[in-house]
Amino acid sequence: MPEIRVGIIGVGNIAAMLVQSVEYYRKVGHRDGLIHRRIGKYDITDFRFVYAVDISKEKVGKDLSEAIFAYPNQVPKFVDLHKLGVEVSMGKVLDGVAPHMVNDFRPAKLSEPTVDELAREIGDAGVDVLINLLPVGSEEASRFYAKAAAKAGAALVNAIPVFLASDSAGGFDRLFREGGAPLLGDDIKGQLGATIVHRALASLIRMRGAKLLESYQLNVGGNTDFKNMLLIERLTSKKISKTMSVAATQPNPEELVKKGKIHAGPSGFVDFLGNTKVAYMYMKVEAFAGSVVEIDLKLKVDDKAMAAPVLVDTVRLAKVLKDHGISGSVDWASAFYFKYPPYIPKSDYEALRMLYKGLEDLGEEIEPKLLDLY
Repeated sequence: MPEIRVGIIGVGNIAAMLVQSVEYYRKVGHRDGLIHRRIGKYDITDFRFVYAVDISKEKVGKDLSEAIFAYPNQVPKFVDLHKLGVEVSMGKVLDGVAPHMVNDFRPAKLSEPTVDELAREIGDAGVDVLINLLPVGSEEASRFYAKAAAKAGAALVNAIPVFLASDSAGGFDRLFREGGAPLLGDDIKGQLGATIVHRALASLIRMRGAKLLESYQLNVGGNTDFKNMLLIERLTSKKISKTMSVAATQPNPEELVKKGKIHAGPSGFVDFLGNTKVAYMYMKVEAFAGSVVEIDLKLKVDDKAMAAPVLVDTVRLAKVLKDHGISGSVDWASAFYFKYPPYIPKSDYEALRMLYKGLEDLGEEIEPKLLDLY
């Protein structure tokens, strides 16, 4: 029976949603709500969580099935879980905890591993695919874990806006090629999150012969992700990632960004919203004969429920690549799923075509083929 041995870096709200979702789909039988039911030979129920690392005293030492509900996580229990037999290991703090988040993340006062020690743990657990779910702004910590993954020969899905897969000068493409494992990233787009909706509208404007003059996307939420992003210096890569993802749909992305005509990024923390994210989008468009069209949109989503299905796809995709001996950063594998991949396509139709062509060249199937619906 196929199996994907999955490891998690950062046992937060997204991890809580992902871990539960595997058992949820195992019980309900159908695959409604997934982006793709099957990638290669792999189904969502082929996930086996074998490794997890965190720095919180509320989570380290606990079974993963318990740690996903520990403070300050807010994802409710929506499925009964048995013990997974995975004890959460102590990780490396570095910049993974912002000064104003110490009381929320509550770092354990335990010995922190070196890169070599962590790589041995990952290898001993037999991890196929490691997922980086650290808080936004964890630049040093993400690079630390990426080095450990590469050294262990584990694939890495970089879900956060630290530029690893997209930064050829940073050397991580080379590290993962040497380690014999694929690297996917950077910064996942939610299933129907703010960025993917913003991109879709921007692509539509261009497709219909109009011109995007200016646009903003303002996001607020109430979980630790949004509280963490109150520290403006942690947002540099996040704003680049979200803004360029939208700007890239237009014929003049650099000009729009340089003139400050596109803005996309987290904008505020509202405690009572919890895992709910509210996005406000505005677009000013020049259409036929200079006529002006203005679009105002409000989007309200469960932030973590939007992230999990993208991880379900990218983890399976990373395993397919690993099965074929493909290593390093793979443009076509990241383009559809990430805000800031190595190559940012003009539209998500282009990105989907890239994905299907890449899998076809490997002789791998994917179901359903969404382009067949249009």
